[in-house]
Amino acid sequence: MFRTMESPSRSGDLTTGGARAAGAVSRRRFAHLASGAVLIASLTTACAQADASGGAGKALQASGSTTVAPVAADAAEALKARGLNITVATQGGSAGGISQLGAGQIDIALSSKPVSDEDKAASPKTDYVSTQIGADAVGIIVSKQVADAGVGNLTKEQAKGLFEGKITNWKQVGGPDLPVFVYDKEPGRGTREVLDTFLYRGEKPPPPPNSNNFAIVGGNLETRNKLESTPGSVGPLSTGFVEGRDKLAVVTLDGIAPSSENVATGKYPMSRPLYMVTNGPAKDDAKKFIDYILSDEGQPLLTKHGYLTLKQIGR
Repeated sequence: MFRTMESPSRSGDLTTGGARAAGAVSRRRFAHLASGAVLIASLTTACAQADASGGAGKALQASGSTTVAPVAADAAEALKARGLNITVATQGGSAGGISQLGAGQIDIALSSKPVSDEDKAASPKTDYVSTQIGADAVGIIVSKQVADAGVGNLTKEQAKGLFEGKITNWKQVGGPDLPVFVYDKEPGRGTREVLDTFLYRGEKPPPPPNSNNFAIVGGNLETRNKLESTPGSVGPLSTGFVEGRDKLAVVTLDGIAPSSENVATGKYPMSRPLYMVTNGPAKDDAKKFIDYILSDEGQPLLTKHGYLTLKQIGR
């Protein structure tokens, strides 16, 4: 179904799928995490030193969402044999990629969220053009221990209670007598925006709870690792990253599972489009790269990583 790449922070086919210190110390740690979260998600098809010395042409630079990065990395690998020199990285998630594009630092932003009015205001000279390449489901993920003890579904109000720190023990929602530990995504992450939209529908989310059982995480891989290693954990994560992970489970939301059909029809409440964003219409190598991902040859890369193709969502 759905698969992704990220790390730990805040924001019918899938059944499988801590601690933030209070006050200033926590905020400093979060700032350090956010500024240092650089993960090279894939490859360059030519040596960067050759670029610097004038040997090979300058690499096409793509960066951003750790959800979109696996697809972009595979496409870069496939296109290497055709002479395209592409570097794929993840820096700051979707918001980071959009910001880098606005600053002229990269050629393509990888994003699992739409470009916002705030993004456009921050870089008014940038002509953001978004090309959707597929779709993804975000799940609320719990430890298998919690799911096996009776927590297979959460209502919206129960999910709010968990992420706001009002539900502190799983027995409050029919689960085991086990403390809740929340991993939430960094602001600006596409996953976080999907969760906030589901829980608050345009209203401003409350501040994070002042709790030792709450932590902010970044990318998908980090998030998954934290969820797997923390008893009683819960967090938002692309459902594709949970496939085949026997320590984790995806709960249904108000009884609705993140199946392909439910995502395609919009019935599942936490789905999102996946984008490649350029400054103006894509051209030259950027256009070749995006066109490949949109092609019959490239679209199966979405399926490989647990996402939905454009055809599957009727586009």
